[in-house]
Amino acid sequence: MSFADLHVHSIYSYDGTSTIPAILKHAAARTNLKALAITDHDTIRGVREAQDLAPRYGLEVIPGCEISTRDGHLLALFIENSIKPDLPLLDTVLALADQGGICVAAHPYARGMNSLTAESIRKVVAHPRAAQCLVGVEVFNACLIYPDSNIRALAAAQQLGLAKTGSSDAHVLSAIGRGATGFLGDTAADLRKALIERQTYVHRGPRQSRAKIIAGYLPRIFLRKLGWAAWNANPQEPLTYIRYARTLTGSV
Repeated sequence: MSFADLHVHSIYSYDGTSTIPAILKHAAARTNLKALAITDHDTIRGVREAQDLAPRYGLEVIPGCEISTRDGHLLALFIENSIKPDLPLLDTVLALADQGGICVAAHPYARGMNSLTAESIRKVVAHPRAAQCLVGVEVFNACLIYPDSNIRALAAAQQLGLAKTGSSDAHVLSAIGRGATGFLGDTAADLRKALIERQTYVHRGPRQSRAKIIAGYLPRIFLRKLGWAAWNANPQEPLTYIRYARTLTGSV
């Protein structure tokens, strides 16, 4: 069995703290990970960089995005183009279907995170074409401050007959791989097939306390706001922090 982390944020997200090279290096050190999805908020700007670098680290990168729909956050996977945010959930899912993507409900029920409800998901899976695109529910999110919503998400996935996924929702390097989705096979194509066929498994890593999650994030987001980010272009070098360029394109 192989594992993929389907929910990872980089500095291309307003709340990410790590560059793409640092993320790939850290993910490669997690020997159980075969793939990861770069899912920055409402942008796919980091995906191409990640795909170009991924072979150096023996990983596959799934092109993704965490889309802010009008009803809550949605993880879009295997996409080619970005989707306009703030559309109704159904319209967003149908737009993803048009480009051959699939999607997963991100951290449903989670407090303070603009999350989807079971009712909003149910309305989408009742739509014949949208149901072929919305294939899963994130039932384990490793970085939730209030993890009780993971239990409710699992119940929703079981009730709706959707694939169950685990993810880190990593905004800092140490979180990568703490949650992951297991699947039979070795490739991103195998993962996609497993999601569509509802044949995925959830890896739940060691949970951090609420205090540790907050303490690990706050100093790094503070550095990010000052224009610094975790970076490493050479897997043989220790992790460093660099000053990155704030440009209109978000380039590093």
